[in-house]
Amino acid sequence: MHRLSNTVIGFLNLFSLLASIPIIGAGLKMAKNSTTCENFLQTPLLIIGFIVLIVSLAGFIGACFHVAWALWVYLVVMLILIIGLMIMTVFGFVVTGQGGGGPVPGRVYREYHLGEYSAWLRDRVRESGNWVSVKGCVIGSRTCDKVAAWTPVDYMRNDMSPIQSGCCKPLTSCTYGAATELMDQEPDCYKWNNDPTLLCYDCDSCKAGVLETIRRDWHKVSVLLVVVLILLIGVYCIGCCAFQNARRAETDYPYGHNRMTKVRPRWDFYWWRWWRDRREQLW
Repeated sequence: MHRLSNTVIGFLNLFSLLASIPIIGAGLKMAKNSTTCENFLQTPLLIIGFIVLIVSLAGFIGACFHVAWALWVYLVVMLILIIGLMIMTVFGFVVTGQGGGGPVPGRVYREYHLGEYSAWLRDRVRESGNWVSVKGCVIGSRTCDKVAAWTPVDYMRNDMSPIQSGCCKPLTSCTYGAATELMDQEPDCYKWNNDPTLLCYDCDSCKAGVLETIRRDWHKVSVLLVVVLILLIGVYCIGCCAFQNARRAETDYPYGHNRMTKVRPRWDFYWWRWWRDRREQLW
């Protein structure tokens, strides 16, 4: 178990160390790009990449060279990561538990309403600064260009993404014409504009479509985090064994004339023995 735990920890952290390099590279690449969508993700990618790099480096050095303090740092940071991921996972499931949209009679696509989503998500898109950035991202993605040439028959037969359903068309319940000016309709019906640069980008349905996309992606990430947590807890347990091995290696040096020397001393044993001999000569 002594060698097995250290070998397993060493290999696992070597792989995660190599995996952190493309993560950091992707974050740096996004930092040089001026598009809003990519800049929105660059900071989390860089933080995750550097944390994985530091943790993996500490775990690799500690496991392979029996450096107890490096393994101690590794285990402390790993514990913080596990706790943080647990909180993030629970928060993700709570936040993404609401929403999903509702069916539209006679249509394949669904429509989404802002009130269906959690208050935390609604507050994020209602902030003017956040929505300006998100709206610029949606417009820049040219998602609505895919449905611009649809005929009424296409709207009856084809499905839509949440953003297409909320941002590229008015609500199906909206009616337009001189006879309907005095009808009581939803506020989004009056925000719709045929101008390709306006459409329904300022509608609550568009914000709901963005939230639905985030909800779906976040839910998938939350499920993945559960798997990652199980693996991290297993690695953490193996790391605790490696830490005990490193501590045992530090305290297993010969001391005094009656102790047996180690058959296979650690890499710094000879330096330690030279320093002890020099100290005895000086005193």
